[in-house]
This record gives sequence, C-alpha cells and structure tokens, in this order.
Amino acid sequence: MLLPREFVTYLSRQIVRRLSPLTIETAQPDRVIEIVNTLISDELDAEDKLNDEVREKLEEYSDYMRREGISYQDMFRKAKNALIQQKKIVRASGRDTGDAMKLSRDKITDISHKLIASLRKSRDVRLRKDPNDVRLDVVKVFTEILQLEEKSDRAARDKVRSMKRDIPEGSEEWDILQKRYYAEELKKYGIDPSK
Repeated sequence: MLLPREFVTYLSRQIVRRLSPLTIETAQPDRVIEIVNTLISDELDAEDKLNDEVREKLEEYSDYMRREGISYQDMFRKAKNALIQQKKIVRASGRDTGDAMKLSRDKITDISHKLIASLRKSRDVRLRKDPNDVRLDVVKVFTEILQLEEKSDRAARDKVRSMKRDIPEGSEEWDILQKRYYAEELKKYGIDPSK
C-alpha cells in the first residue's frame, strides 16, 4: 500500500474532524470515519491488487523477456498501463505521474468524488454545503496532510542515507530506521497516526 494503514486511519479521522461541523454534520463521527477509512483503503488496495496481477502475468513471460533483453521494469510499466486502461482505474501513485506526493492528484480527486457519493448515501452524515464544495474541502484537507506526510517521508529517508555507515535501501535495518525517523518527522508536524 502506498500509505501505511495507520496513516490512512489518521487521514480519515482528520478529514472528518476538519470538516465537522461547518462542512458536514454527524452525530456518529466514528461511523463516518469508518466510511472514509474503508473507501480510501479499498482504493489503495485496488492498485496493490493490480500490481500483483501484473507480477503474475510477467512471471509467464520471464523467459521471453530474458531472451529478448527486455527489462522487467519496462514490461511491468507497459503491462500495468494496459491494465489501467482496460479496467479504467485511476493511477494511485503520484510519483508515476510526476506529482510530488505519493498519491496522484487524479487519485485524490477520484477518491473525493467517491467519498461524497458515499457520504450522501449515509444516514449518519448530512452535508452542510453544496456537494462539490464539500468535495473540494475534502481534497484540500487530503492534500495538506499528504504534503506533510511526503515531507516527513523524504526527511526520514534522507536521515538514513546520511548515516556514516552505508545501509542498503530495502534492507531490514533500512526499514527499521526509516520507520523510526518517519514517526519522529510526523510528530514534528503534529501528526500521530496512533491517535
């Protein structure tokens, strides 16, 4: 998943908290948070499933790629793009589309549309503004939090890279240090995913 699950939960809580009570009204904020969390998680899981599907397909062609000298990354990208068009999925990864954040602007917009549709169906929430204005507020909160998350992630990675000892990226030690520094950086911005 592009974002840690605990961060998605934090993001969901913040969206509901920041929109209540001026933009949305609810007597059941926990239920609304669950709606938001489930929708965001499902959208991010869809991309993970797509990646798994591409990996499975490429396993069938590993001999062909080796014989023809085609790189795995190029084939992965081509196969994923074909599946995205075929299944009409909005690409989640912002880095693949040139966005600075982990999630693309298109994905954030897509999620905001689906979220407003879900909230309008729910009996636990009432929109206090025009649905598109609420959607734009969701995009704003989403983007603000993701920008802070991106800064934290980048700073954590830079800290690990700047250590005197060379630690290979992707190693267990790298992951442990990156997670610790990531949590520290998030706290600098007042973000605590456990709350």
